[in-house]
Amino acid sequence: MARITAGVTSSHVPAIAAAWDQGRADDDYWRPIFAGFDWSKKWIARNMPDVVILVYNDHASAFSLELIPTFAIGCADRFEIADEGYGPRPVPPVEGHADLAWHIAQSTILDEFDMTIINKLDVDHGLTVPLTLMFGQPEAWPTRIIPVPVNVVQYPPPTGNRCYLLGQAIRRAVESFPENLNVHVWGTGGMSHQLQGPRAGLINTEFDTAFLDRLTTNPEALRKLPHVEYVREAGSEAIELVMWLVMRGALGEHVRELYRFYHVPTSNTALGHIVLEPTS
Repeated sequence: MARITAGVTSSHVPAIAAAWDQGRADDDYWRPIFAGFDWSKKWIARNMPDVVILVYNDHASAFSLELIPTFAIGCADRFEIADEGYGPRPVPPVEGHADLAWHIAQSTILDEFDMTIINKLDVDHGLTVPLTLMFGQPEAWPTRIIPVPVNVVQYPPPTGNRCYLLGQAIRRAVESFPENLNVHVWGTGGMSHQLQGPRAGLINTEFDTAFLDRLTTNPEALRKLPHVEYVREAGSEAIELVMWLVMRGALGEHVRELYRFYHVPTSNTALGHIVLEPTS
């Protein structure tokens, strides 16, 4: 059967894409940020998944206020790179795994999750920045990717508990897929940041560190965290962190933390990254 062997989280700050694409990754400002993923690049080269289920949020590239699915899944064989206003990023298109994606869609829907099935989807920096951080810029991405967009842009987003439960449903779906596949689940977005208003630039390192700690040792506490606490403590865009709970729910009850990286500032945000391995 297919199996989930690791979970990865990463911020998806768009300025990271600009720095990489413009050849500024070795600038004094950006060097420590990219260096924070050196361990992860070596690790994933030794533990390359067949498929990554990548949980991210679209930034008005594929969706608009006319259509806002809470949970969606890309079921195509290929996903092109979105033009976010300055041309598509110069990165490879994303190759999907349609058979597994359709199986997950069927399994989660019958498991009472209302997934929106997407057969044509252009993916933006929310998905491609984590790929760049983990893989650099190969001619083709070394793994297949199933995009799972989550609405964290238009209120109301799903609760952390609902995201965690979706992760559990994804785990059941993967484990019932008959093909022998090594699968990772990635959660992206976050950490503390606010992009507008009088609190623009807000960073709460104490909140971020506690979130990382609990992600490993006490996800039950994070499941209960209300929307207002994310916004009050860590800024309006920190709500993206609920997507990390999809990953955590998919790993099972017990995990081992393999690596952690946290850096401030990255553009006007806090960058967080963690690698977890299920132990049961």
